[in-house]
Amino acid sequence: MIVPEGWGFVETIDRRDFLKLTSTGLLVAFAVKPADGALRPVWNFAEQQRTPPDFNAFLHIGANGRVTLFVGKIEMGQGIITGLPQIAAEQLNVPIDRVDCVMGDTDLCPFDNGTFGSLSVWRLGPVLHAAAAEARAVLVQMASEKLGVPVAELTVKDGVVVSRTDASKAVSYGDLAGGKKIERRYEGQAALAKVSEYTIIGKSYPRPDARAKVTGKATYAGDMVPKGALHARIVRPPAHGAKLTSADTSAAEKVPGVRVVKDGDFVAVLHAHRDEADQALKLVKATFTPSPSTLDHENIFAHLEAVDVPRRQMEAAGDVAAGEKSATQMISAKYRKGYVAHSPMETHSAVASVAADGKVTVWAGTQTPFPLQTLVARALKLAPEQVRIITPFVGGGFGGKSASQQAIEAARLAVAVGTPVRVVWSREEEFFFDTFDPAAVISIRAGLDGAKRIVSWDNDIIGSGGRGAAMFYAVPNHRTMTKGGWNNNPAGMHPFAVGPWRAPGANANVWARESHIDTMAAAAGMDPVEFRLLNLKNPRMQRVLEVCARKFGWTPKPGPSRRGFGVALGEDAGTYVVNMAEVKVDPATGAIRVVRVVCAQDMGVVVNPEGATQQMEGCIMMGLGYVLAEEVRFRNGEVLDRNYGSYSLPKFSWMPKIETVLLDNPDLPSQGGGEPAIVGMGAVIANAVFDATGVRITQLPMTPARVKAALGKNG
Repeated sequence: MIVPEGWGFVETIDRRDFLKLTSTGLLVAFAVKPADGALRPVWNFAEQQRTPPDFNAFLHIGANGRVTLFVGKIEMGQGIITGLPQIAAEQLNVPIDRVDCVMGDTDLCPFDNGTFGSLSVWRLGPVLHAAAAEARAVLVQMASEKLGVPVAELTVKDGVVVSRTDASKAVSYGDLAGGKKIERRYEGQAALAKVSEYTIIGKSYPRPDARAKVTGKATYAGDMVPKGALHARIVRPPAHGAKLTSADTSAAEKVPGVRVVKDGDFVAVLHAHRDEADQALKLVKATFTPSPSTLDHENIFAHLEAVDVPRRQMEAAGDVAAGEKSATQMISAKYRKGYVAHSPMETHSAVASVAADGKVTVWAGTQTPFPLQTLVARALKLAPEQVRIITPFVGGGFGGKSASQQAIEAARLAVAVGTPVRVVWSREEEFFFDTFDPAAVISIRAGLDGAKRIVSWDNDIIGSGGRGAAMFYAVPNHRTMTKGGWNNNPAGMHPFAVGPWRAPGANANVWARESHIDTMAAAAGMDPVEFRLLNLKNPRMQRVLEVCARKFGWTPKPGPSRRGFGVALGEDAGTYVVNMAEVKVDPATGAIRVVRVVCAQDMGVVVNPEGATQQMEGCIMMGLGYVLAEEVRFRNGEVLDRNYGSYSLPKFSWMPKIETVLLDNPDLPSQGGGEPAIVGMGAVIANAVFDATGVRITQLPMTPARVKAALGKNG
């Protein structure tokens, strides 16, 4: 895709320029009802005060024949800047390089709840399919009228409508749309291009943002520098729950060029240069009350089990008690996982500016521009229309840039000082104010009968919610209860904020389930793959498992086989996924080295195979972190890990050989692809460690110290 100079989602576009651009050509505003069963966001933290428009896709065709998509989604590295235009290009029958994409601008784009949950291609994709098909149908109707040829005798190729019998009768989209404003709807249901006819979907196209990102030219929120902008540094508490009691800013106020803002417990110093603002912040003498929290990263699990939060039945079938009576073996275990940070490369950043008419514009690294618009408007006591959120490239989010506190801070300060303000969190602030992936305690009690089939399954989940816990094995008697989750938790359940982290909750839940399934396979004296196939009745999942086993070269052998092989199954965002891994464990140190990972994925129609593969590889890499090292340490409200001296992310030296398989399933519409491959990483490595050592690790991360201690107990 070629984004014209001055246009495209990475640029700020004045509303007048937008109106000028769309004053001619075909503008399609497509109305759509959510599909039955479509996921709806539960975490409506903005308490949205207005009803969204009934359309959620804009598509414009200009007099030059270029197509521009306007979508409320944002690009944070996941690659929808390529995938969504592929969908539109396919249905319109135009080359992919004629499609531009404007994203995440609340003045220009239709309402969208946010970019999360692997929903972009999965749920917005069908909307764009339909919108582009309708636009094509309207253009063909217009061509029929212009050429005097019946619609049935026309076809489209590369944005040109042409007669099937007389090639001299042809007209381009640009000619049809040029010189006048067209707003019309297609009467009836526009026919979609068939999967078998696809020429653009299913192919790998290069990302239009790649060159800018690898050359350092890509623009992020923190790179925006309006004239006269000041850097803001904000007084922060030493611990969560600590309250500001006093702030002496007199010394900072004496520094030339420094401005001070005090609004209750919100205290900030501002300067044209970041280093000067940093120095001024050190001059502020602030005192805080101690945090009332007595929790730490060791006693948190007992706290989560004891906290008084009602349980909710997520899923149940049959009679668990009766199933247990029919079992010949009962196997119970408890699995624990600590808090994990998002740790994006780009820290939370925002720049805010106030126009002469009072309208506030905020450039923000956020996954939720429209909910953020509501939050900023509420904080400033403005109508939402008086706030514009523009989302440039986002340097990683993983769910952690959904709340966007930094944007509210920048907006408040810009209004207070009457000049643009830049708020770019330090790495220490990023760790402290993160909405962590929550700690979890998962207890599973399950039964086997004499035929080695699972006859009962009782799953009690604390902290991680229900995502990824649905039962796809053929278990006649099962029950899953949840207590708390990554959202909607009562005060006091966690010592700080928690929130969505790539496949929220599913990483913990799949780890616990697939670890337990593996333990049952060992108890049954069966190979882990054969045991799963015996207890599966889902042909789609069986197929993915068999494909992955062939790719891996799996040969059946009961565990622990001492080969260091592991397997894990998962379902996320409509996608079925199987991971297999080979590991080596150093008994002297407890260090785990992941040698190889094979991942097979059925995600229906694959829009961009290279993009899907990149997401799978990224999931595997990121999964190594929460499995082997990442855990936030804290004590009495203080976050002890504030930088990478103590908090370890995956390193290049950790990377295994990664092999991926995308199954062909043209009968299934495109499913989610940004998260599925990560959900099984905890289990596949834990199961491989068990196969290598005979020791079952039941707490994440599996640090060398924990593994060595477990090996010592076993030995």
